[in-house]
Amino acid sequence: MTDSSGIPLCRCVPLPNGQVSFQVGTVERLRWYGGTSGESSAPRPFFYPLNGPSGQPLTRMGHPGAPNHDHHRSIWFAHHAVSGVNFWSDQTTARIRQRHWLAYEDSSTEARMAVSLDWLDGHDPAPLLEQELICTVRPVDWEQHVAETLVEIQTTLRPRAESLELGQTNFGLLAVRVAAYLSEYFGGGLLTNSEGRTTEKNIFAHAASWMDYSGPVPGDAEEPQVEGITFFDHPGNPGYPSRWHVREDGWMGASLNMNGPLLLQRSSPLTLRYLLHAHTGPLAKQRASTLAEQFSHSSGLEVKRSTVKHRTNRIERKSPPE
Repeated sequence: MTDSSGIPLCRCVPLPNGQVSFQVGTVERLRWYGGTSGESSAPRPFFYPLNGPSGQPLTRMGHPGAPNHDHHRSIWFAHHAVSGVNFWSDQTTARIRQRHWLAYEDSSTEARMAVSLDWLDGHDPAPLLEQELICTVRPVDWEQHVAETLVEIQTTLRPRAESLELGQTNFGLLAVRVAAYLSEYFGGGLLTNSEGRTTEKNIFAHAASWMDYSGPVPGDAEEPQVEGITFFDHPGNPGYPSRWHVREDGWMGASLNMNGPLLLQRSSPLTLRYLLHAHTGPLAKQRASTLAEQFSHSSGLEVKRSTVKHRTNRIERKSPPE
């Protein structure tokens, strides 16, 4: 779909200081803060905000009540034990830096971005890990819910050495800090997982294929509008279904290494896939189950490198297995 000028509906708009705005029509749905070592004071890149159907942010920066949790940056990648190095805390020398962007793509159905990131321990100039991140943003055409958003995130991790261990920890790899009004403690929100469990007490460390955080958002109507984020794990990810690190104060993370360490090999990079659904209304379990099924059968993404001068790289769906 395009407008009368032929401009694609979904656009990936590069901005100063490594930022990228994902737009549908004239509305920003998501923003990436990539930065570089000279452009960002943040220790690692992040997405902020993920806007809900009403236009209100469904994510936030930091913990509403704890200044020592500023490392919680909306939607972000981090890990507590990368070959013994803590990439989770802001209080270490470890940093994740965007090396360069690989592709920006506009289309009638989704906006796509691919970037390369380096995980640096702060001592050796060579990265411990090289990360390729692909993100797609598309509107949901589900009974005309076009203001809803699907964010697909695929990341590939390749150690610089022949092998590298991701140690056992609850912290990592992809986490979401929701807005205060969505949280159970600071707002009117509710955590629910794919197994029908609710609240932190009943969900923490339990396995689930998806997690939802929904609650009332600010607005002018007499009755508050409810919106939320459903966070989907993918069956191809190690340890699926993930055990989840969740908190009533407003965050949820698919814990890649809660049960134990994982050894990465340079010769066989690890690819992980996740999906976020910014939805209107409270959680609709059947709808979430259907999206999970569709996501599980979808093909992954890959960057097709251009060998022609002045031709850009392309992001394409992988061919389905025969």
